[in-house]
Amino acid sequence: MRVNLQEIIVGVARWAAQNDTNKNMNRFNNKIVLVTGASRGIGRETARQFAAEGAHVVVHYHRNNEAAMATKRSLAGDNHIIVQADMRDAAGVEEMLNTAVSHYGRLDILINNAGIYEEKSVADSSYAEWQANWRRVIETNLIGAANASFCAAQQMIKQGGGRIVNISSRGAFRGEPTAPAYGASKAGMNGMGQSLAQHLAPYHIFVGTVAPGFVETDMTETHLVGKMGDTIRNQSPLGRVAKPSEVAYAALFLASDEAAFMTGTIIDVNGASYLR
Repeated sequence: MRVNLQEIIVGVARWAAQNDTNKNMNRFNNKIVLVTGASRGIGRETARQFAAEGAHVVVHYHRNNEAAMATKRSLAGDNHIIVQADMRDAAGVEEMLNTAVSHYGRLDILINNAGIYEEKSVADSSYAEWQANWRRVIETNLIGAANASFCAAQQMIKQGGGRIVNISSRGAFRGEPTAPAYGASKAGMNGMGQSLAQHLAPYHIFVGTVAPGFVETDMTETHLVGKMGDTIRNQSPLGRVAKPSEVAYAALFLASDEAAFMTGTIIDVNGASYLR
């Protein structure tokens, strides 16, 4: 029998490539992942990608149960659950984490995605409106994420490790002139993530942050029409804004074993629209 060495090499290469593909498609097999703000946009796409790679997903929502159910129905696999919480309510956030741990017995990954964007500038606001805006945005985007991170880390310390990934914003670096509370909340999230990365590393808990620019979601669709939309798209030399899937890719990478030594990292996903 004549052996063709080239065919053997090609066959081994194909086997290795397929093996790597299968491995990558199951990076999160049976991992328990809580995604806040998973009823739409970046959160929904992130939940879908985790589920596609074998994870069991806890789908968080605030008000829209129907949208959360739609997210859950769209997930591959099974054994996914839905939880409701107002991120401004510390007790509600704690109950959200307790529900996830009670159902699965552990929590491997927390994705801090839930957030709100409200425009409120000094020139166009009353003092009362200004204060109310800052309270709503900071309590939702920063304090809510901090409380979720605390509760998740408590469980992760007990079980020997985990991952926390924050979804921040380009606005944390370049400023948000008409939404300063939003920019401040995301800058605070960056600082929180890096502080927790240093503190939690000895417990084998790794923390990363994704900072997107404009993303094509229902939250931004009113900004992306007409001349304003053209201006926003042209901020990037690619002439477009990000897709939710592109932000989710980065979040999954930071949650993976391959990114462990990148704890504390902030990944920009803005199409070179802002470089730092």
